[in-house]
Amino acid sequence: MKDLEGKVVLITGASSGIGEATAKLLASHGAKVVLGARRKDRLEKIAEELRKSGKEAIYEVVDVSRYEDMLRMVKTAVKAYGKVDVLFNNAGVMLLSPLHELKVDEWMKMIDINIKGVLYGMAAVLPVMREQNYGLIINTNSTAGYRVMANSAVYSGTKFAVRAISDGLRKEESTDKNIRITNVAPGPVDTELVSHISDTALRDELNEFTKTKGLSPEDVAEAVLFAISQPESASVDEIIISPAKKLGK
Repeated sequence: MKDLEGKVVLITGASSGIGEATAKLLASHGAKVVLGARRKDRLEKIAEELRKSGKEAIYEVVDVSRYEDMLRMVKTAVKAYGKVDVLFNNAGVMLLSPLHELKVDEWMKMIDINIKGVLYGMAAVLPVMREQNYGLIINTNSTAGYRVMANSAVYSGTKFAVRAISDGLRKEESTDKNIRITNVAPGPVDTELVSHISDTALRDELNEFTKTKGLSPEDVAEAVLFAISQPESASVDEIIISPAKKLGK
């Protein structure tokens, strides 16, 4: 069993899917988890469930597209536990559509959450990690950050941006401050992500695919656990996860 006893891990997008699965897995390995998301009822339920089973969990209601919310989440973690070992920037949205449909509001929402949300998380936690002289930032990326498909131009663009930002921060902070950056890039995952697509036909098609051939949130959580479990002398820069079922017919 991988021992995360005493590690303080902040998780955004923690109210469902990958974030919830990761919180439960890391807590089962001894981590103190700080949950962040917009849905207070879900956060309360997950945190209470963890505490009843003897785990340590607190939460903050946050909108990652608001810098002040991320500052508050980090402040809560430091006040409660005195440090931040890991930030898991996991919140994200996937609003797929052809560019000619001009769903500009959806484009901006993806930019606000997928790019600005990652930047704001980094900005909130970097001063703490630089003072500590260590830390790990894990970003939920996507295989869409490596390959662009029809209907995913803007979504893929946000994920390519996260790769660039992560690479840049890694080059700036890994040598002197021992701050490591990991991108976890899964293929399709069976979560609520698809349910937010406004195009009904596209949503139904992707929903069917993720439920029959997609990864589970727990698959991705295991990758996060692997990254956190590495010694500080080792940097896991990227983890790409594909559904094994893609090999079948």
